[in-house]
Amino acid sequence: MRHWLLKTEPEVFSIDDLLAAPKRTTGWDGVRNFQARNMLRDDLKLGDRILIYHSNAEPPGVAGVAEVAREGYVDETQFDPDDHHFDPKSKREAPQWFKVDVRGVEKLARVVGLPELRDNPKLEGMPLLRPGQRLSVQPVSPEHYELILAMAKAAPKESAPAPKAAPKASKASKAKGKSAKAKKT
Repeated sequence: MRHWLLKTEPEVFSIDDLLAAPKRTTGWDGVRNFQARNMLRDDLKLGDRILIYHSNAEPPGVAGVAEVAREGYVDETQFDPDDHHFDPKSKREAPQWFKVDVRGVEKLARVVGLPELRDNPKLEGMPLLRPGQRLSVQPVSPEHYELILAMAKAAPKESAPAPKAAPKASKASKAKGKSAKAKKT
């Protein structure tokens, strides 16, 4: 069994959407990068475990776990001119794009955010953390997979303390400021 990370924008399709889908399963369609396509088509196998990563979130991070429910097959959205994943260059006799079916396993107790992932030296070398890594399908080592699951169960580590805010003005100084402003106008 191998381990993977699949990125999704939670406002488009989240771990909650996956868990609410019939049989907790959906086709992972719309991938339009050849390297990611090759992994979907050739490498993701039935039963492989997946970390669901919410990108374009605050903070982005690992939000859930899924598994491959069906190995790579043709992504029909490439042929549908009404679908936003339509690809006019794709031909039915030689399809370019593939997908897998993904079954939701669980939502993590908490999102393990990208800053926390970056701060963990044991995750060094993880593709997600490499500069410029934007692939929506990425391999994950078994050690990194297990570590991230453990991180989700633990309380988040404290980040460096935030700078202290300036002291708040007292009610008297606020009132004084208002009356001074009123006098100027």
